[in-house]
Amino acid sequence: MRSMIIHMSGSSKRRGNVDRLLRDLPAAEVVEAVDGRDPEQIAGVQRSDGTLFSPHYPFALRPAEIGVFQSHRRCWQRILDAGWDFGLIAEDDLRVDPARLTRALRLIERHADREMYVRLPVKARETPARVIAEDGDIRLILPRIIGLQCICQVVGRHAAERLLAATDRIDRPVDTFLQMHWITGQPIHALLPNGNAEVAHEIGGSTIQTRTGARGKLAREAKRTLYRARLHLHPQRA
Repeated sequence: MRSMIIHMSGSSKRRGNVDRLLRDLPAAEVVEAVDGRDPEQIAGVQRSDGTLFSPHYPFALRPAEIGVFQSHRRCWQRILDAGWDFGLIAEDDLRVDPARLTRALRLIERHADREMYVRLPVKARETPARVIAEDGDIRLILPRIIGLQCICQVVGRHAAERLLAATDRIDRPVDTFLQMHWITGQPIHALLPNGNAEVAHEIGGSTIQTRTGARGKLAREAKRTLYRARLHLHPQRA
């Protein structure tokens, strides 16, 4: 399996972790991240804030979220251009347990095909609609409700092609879009627990989150709660 690490070359604080990932991930290479704060890099992005699909997403896309979405699209395209059956896509604030990752990838390789998209999330919160396979305490599942974050995933060639075709225009962050399996036609699997961790707090903090006042936080949380309730009306089914 080949791996891609999404990293902005100007982010010097994250370079040490990228070097670690280059050692720990199989056949890894760095993919230059799209800088959503650079108007030239996102000039061709077609967007409709929150209104393309139902349920409508209650927040406008932030520049950093546009950059992250386009960075993942760049990796999906890399899988197609290289002719790989699968590609592991990691963000540069990921830390892995190499031994546990090896077990996880062996389980995926035994059961995955080019149609599959398998998340390896840092938080084991998803509940299964179906258990596909197990290796000791590690389970490959089809979750009822797809979790957030795209810090680590294995993407099959046909899944990458399908997702690229569905994202010529974007209206919400990439992880939120991937939850909409009834729109994309792309089932999303998960493998957990997997030993992965997020270490953004150790290497300069999040590149997406922004500061919001107390009143703004309350308003955002209310909108987010309502959106999640609507999302739960569309579980993945075994």
